[in-house]
Amino acid sequence: MENKTASVSFNIVILPILFLMAIWLVYWLDWRDYLQLYQYGVYPRTLSGLRGVVFSPFIHGGLRHLYNNSIAIFVLLLMLQYFYKKQVWQVIGWGILLSGLGTWLIARSSYHIGASGLIYVLVSFMFFKGIQSRHFRLVALSLVIVVLYGSMVWYMFPDTEDGISWEGHLSGFVTGLLLTLFLKAPEFAQKTYKYDWQHPDFDPQQDPFIKCFDENGNYIIIPKETLEERWKRDIRNPYRITLPVIYTKNTCGFDMV
Repeated sequence: MENKTASVSFNIVILPILFLMAIWLVYWLDWRDYLQLYQYGVYPRTLSGLRGVVFSPFIHGGLRHLYNNSIAIFVLLLMLQYFYKKQVWQVIGWGILLSGLGTWLIARSSYHIGASGLIYVLVSFMFFKGIQSRHFRLVALSLVIVVLYGSMVWYMFPDTEDGISWEGHLSGFVTGLLLTLFLKAPEFAQKTYKYDWQHPDFDPQQDPFIKCFDENGNYIIIPKETLEERWKRDIRNPYRITLPVIYTKNTCGFDMV
């Protein structure tokens, strides 16, 4: 097993907090000094617009935009780190890169900014990966994703709401689905085993029950052990339950020694 059973750790909040600090700091600097950072967003099909592939997730156009994305990104990064520990950086890195490139290819001629593309990557990845894995924990996570963020699907279509980048949302959703095809699902080791055959070191050749069958599955009749053979076996066993009883014969009959 590659991964141990997921355990709660306060370390999982470090990445979400750092990400939130970064996007709020960028917004504060933009608001204080009027830096017009929106120009560093994705501008489709232009060479200068490619820089937005990396920078756009950290740039927001208003407090409402920033606030809504902050809550979603915090919750989703917590989920990702708890259930997909070894896939975190791959999902975030490839998610930002591919969703940004997708937006650059298909979007309208305008600046596209915000962490919404990454949010759709995380939602899509955790939902589809949980269904594909069929592990009860990851499937349960997929259901939680549906309950919390199921309505987000409508914002991947044109003309749903003015002022949003539905192309960025669609690119993020498709990117998350593609990542599920290339990234492995985590494996959870069981703490307890109900049956002997569930143990990783189980040897079927040494199992008493399996020894009763041949290679074709036919039942083998094992001859019963004679009393003399059983006595010889038990007398050599230092962990026997009772001491052996030996009878010796003399002229007066049988004496118990």
